[in-house]
Amino acid sequence: MASPPPQPDPRLFNEDLAPAPERKWGTYSVFALWMSDTHAISNYAFASSLFVLGLPAWEVFLALLAGITIVYWLMNRMGHAGHRTGVPYPVLARASWGVYGANIPALLRAVMAVAWYGIQTWLASTAVVLLAIQVAPGLAAYHHNSFLGLSTLGWASFMLMWGLQAVLLTRGMEFIRKVQDYATGPVVWLVVLALAVYLLVEAGGDISLTRSLTGLSGAEQARESLIAVSLTVATFLTLVLNYADFARFTPDHRSYRRGNLIGLPVNFTAFAVVAVLVTAGTISVFGEAIYDPVKVIEKIDNPVVTVIGALSFIVATIGINVVANFVSPAYDFANLAPKYLNFKRGGLITAVLAVVVLPWKLYSSALVIQYFLGGLGAFLGPLVAILLVDYYLIRRGRIDVDALFAADAAGAYHYRKGYNPKAVLAFVPSAAVSAVLALVPAFGAVAPFSWVFGMGVAGALYYAVSRNGRVVGGAIPDSIIPSQVREVSATPAPAADEVRVAAAEGS
Repeated sequence: MASPPPQPDPRLFNEDLAPAPERKWGTYSVFALWMSDTHAISNYAFASSLFVLGLPAWEVFLALLAGITIVYWLMNRMGHAGHRTGVPYPVLARASWGVYGANIPALLRAVMAVAWYGIQTWLASTAVVLLAIQVAPGLAAYHHNSFLGLSTLGWASFMLMWGLQAVLLTRGMEFIRKVQDYATGPVVWLVVLALAVYLLVEAGGDISLTRSLTGLSGAEQARESLIAVSLTVATFLTLVLNYADFARFTPDHRSYRRGNLIGLPVNFTAFAVVAVLVTAGTISVFGEAIYDPVKVIEKIDNPVVTVIGALSFIVATIGINVVANFVSPAYDFANLAPKYLNFKRGGLITAVLAVVVLPWKLYSSALVIQYFLGGLGAFLGPLVAILLVDYYLIRRGRIDVDALFAADAAGAYHYRKGYNPKAVLAFVPSAAVSAVLALVPAFGAVAPFSWVFGMGVAGALYYAVSRNGRVVGGAIPDSIIPSQVREVSATPAPAADEVRVAAAEGS
């Protein structure tokens, strides 16, 4: 009698971390995912600021298109691994970091996500304050005091947004898919397009897309364009890192590739075009360049417009929080103790910590943003490089999914006490190089490109120390990797006497 396959170790397994049981994220869902993320106020302001800085509109479009095309390529590479294995980012990282070592990159990603989850929730709450005062002007009296940096109205608005997101986001990935498909993605497009049409009409069509507002020279324009390309990629590296969290739910490779194409190069660039049109329109209509869409709405000074605009940007912030700042730490925290923490509990930890860090104080401190969050961001390039080099150049797509949940010393990804020293060896120096270039003022000229150096050094080091174990030859497979781990986990482990009987029969 054959022995049953080994049970997944409870220290590494739960239903949320196991290979995806259902794959319902088709092309539109992936496209909606990117609408939710790219239609953020921060992306709008980034595109507009390049125009205000002095790049002609057509150069802004080309720079952003070049940057987002690089992002598109990286997302497809990470999507291939996520789709085939069906596991989330922290589990996929076990192949390169070890079954316990994967908590290192997972927690680095989680810390960044918690901070930005809190910041985005607070930014959305400022729109709630604006909306509340517009609807009930008497509430302004509660906006002048301060407790831990927020007024009474500010606290009420922040906790309202916090509670609303907590209720929505802890209902699971399938509910998140439905929300983004029909709400968070499309709604901002409607508002921003309406703003563009309004300003174009008010300006009488007198908007230039070819002149530089500040008269930058050709060399300066070229430098700023390269910086724009690099910063666009850097902005999306967080999602490149944990894109497996979403690609694992796609039914085929075509779904995430088409969704990425429409949602990134096409949609992101189109959104940037509209953002620049709106900003150019504010120069003609209001006599100044305004690259914050909330302030554009305030300038129009119409109660209906204010209410609709505030509601739309509240929805937009929920969208980006779902994609960029909630899903990843929910899985990352669950990966710490799968026996006790699942996706929902990991999400609740994320939400609670987002209040504890007092995000409005983080956001108001340039030092915190630059040295803490900026320093963590410098680690993203090396982390991405190690995952991709391991999957494509070392293993050539050959991953034993069931072994990702095995904690015994003979397991394929146990390495040294559950940690892969080669990943650590590649990460530490490359992250140090990237952080120094990003944070030390003397390297300010190359700071926007720090992720390039970090990624290059990490990739080269990891390949150098791991090349003896690489899989030689053969195309990288496209088929989904078969796994028994979910089925085995649902089967009760045999009792000791049953095992002895089976062994006796086998002998």
